Amino acid sequence: MRSSPGPGGTTTLDASTEERVASRVGDALEAVFAAVAQTRAETAALLARVSEQGRAPASVDLAALRPGLHLRLARQELVSGVGFIAAPGLLGDVPAWLEWWQTTADGDVRPLLPDLDPERSAYSDYTHWDWFALPRDTGRRAVAGPYVDYLCSDEYSLTLSAPVEVAGRFVGVAAADIYLRHFEAAALPLLRELPGPAHLVNARGRVAASADPAHLAGSLTKGPDFGAVLERARTATFGPLRLVPCPSVPLVLVVTTG
Repeated sequence: MRSSPGPGGTTTLDASTEERVASRVGDALEAVFAAVAQTRAETAALLARVSEQGRAPASVDLAALRPGLHLRLARQELVSGVGFIAAPGLLGDVPAWLEWWQTTADGDVRPLLPDLDPERSAYSDYTHWDWFALPRDTGRRAVAGPYVDYLCSDEYSLTLSAPVEVAGRFVGVAAADIYLRHFEAAALPLLRELPGPAHLVNARGRVAASADPAHLAGSLTKGPDFGAVLERARTATFGPLRLVPCPSVPLVLVVTTG
């Protein structure tokens, strides 16, 4: 790690070190996004085949995704849940649907079977949650959370997601969950390589992991437009903060320099 004395004798970090840490964070998540991309591709191909048959897809059609979903859960150590979440109205037999599978504490794989009846369930409308809304609204992949995942696991989690389209039409999102404790185990050693306070945020400014006691995981970092930083894919400054986009994944490394 290279550093040099700054004004008043403080230590300033070589920008290349920040970029290296941001790159390694990106590498840690890229395998999870690869699992999301595989689910996205398989779902789009399945729905395209159904469309060619001249009928609306049904929830039973999505069962064809299960072998691939189970394989991803077995192969990806960070992934605790994976699947496809249909846009409301996509399926002909149900108003909403999650084709979602997750691992249990003892390593078994089981489906998520949520109650999506709008008259009984607070979770029937999932379209406002970041893991669904960000890919739908931006057309890009997203990192949502951390948040307590009451729908799936009751664990503090991150959800990585990407839009699924068929013939240019948005039909839902492919996604994968990571328990926050597992992501922190991968990310915190990297953040602690930096000599000053640092944390990671998503496009909304939600803190995904932190080695800065002033910014706890799950809190919001207000002020900078983190979405614009990710879109430009260039390091920026905001007062005493340096904002370093992680290559290829929608997280920003926030380093306090003063």
